[in-house]
Amino acid sequence: ALPEKKMIFKGLTVNKEDMNKLMLTPLVRYPLPGGSALITFEEAKVAQRIIARREHMVELSCGELEEHDQCRVRVQAVPMEILLPSALEIRLTQSSRSILVSDLPSLDISKEALLDKLELFFSKTKNGGSEVESREFLEDSDQVVLTFTQDGVAEPLIERGHIQMPIGKGKYKVKISPCMSGDISNLQLQPSCCPRTVLLLGIPDVLSEESMRDALEIHFQKASRGGGEVDALAYVPAGRTGVAVFVEDTG
Repeated sequence: ALPEKKMIFKGLTVNKEDMNKLMLTPLVRYPLPGGSALITFEEAKVAQRIIARREHMVELSCGELEEHDQCRVRVQAVPMEILLPSALEIRLTQSSRSILVSDLPSLDISKEALLDKLELFFSKTKNGGSEVESREFLEDSDQVVLTFTQDGVAEPLIERGHIQMPIGKGKYKVKISPCMSGDISNLQLQPSCCPRTVLLLGIPDVLSEESMRDALEIHFQKASRGGGEVDALAYVPAGRTGVAVFVEDTG
């Protein structure tokens, strides 16, 4: 069984032929074990050099230390592989009791107050509505899903397409659309290597978290050791766990 994966789906309509296409933006959460670090370089060729060398001796001495106080640790550099969707099928179903209300006006009232006005308007039979069971603002949008307690209410409203509703002293034309829900019926994944990111393993807990992070960054940004400019570095000390979040590389 596949683990749960959080994904973001963004519809993109360019022209009539493209109306059934989806843009998929990966958002992958990857568990990091203790004693590991993720380092992302500005250039992919630097990451490949670090991986090719495999083992690295990292100097941990900081400042002016005596010879016998200096310490080196051996760390392993491996490719950072994550699973990305290669094929996706979604089964869409239309709710029989819900509508999607959009084109809402930008008013100086709270979202809760706007929801109250929508529920009050659409709960009246003279407006073509009925008792409202639930109302919800969709995340990251100005659209509202209204669900009625009875069947047969949503369809006539959807056929109207638009409706004039009073809010405060004004009247506003809002759009009514079907409320569609999608279930993933088939998802295929394939391994993908992050070109600029390297996973470091086997890091002992011999320095504070900040000092170890600094030591790793100093070591891997030196060209003499095959490194280069570091874009980001995350370190998880031994005995702890972390989660790395991978997003689409737009650089």
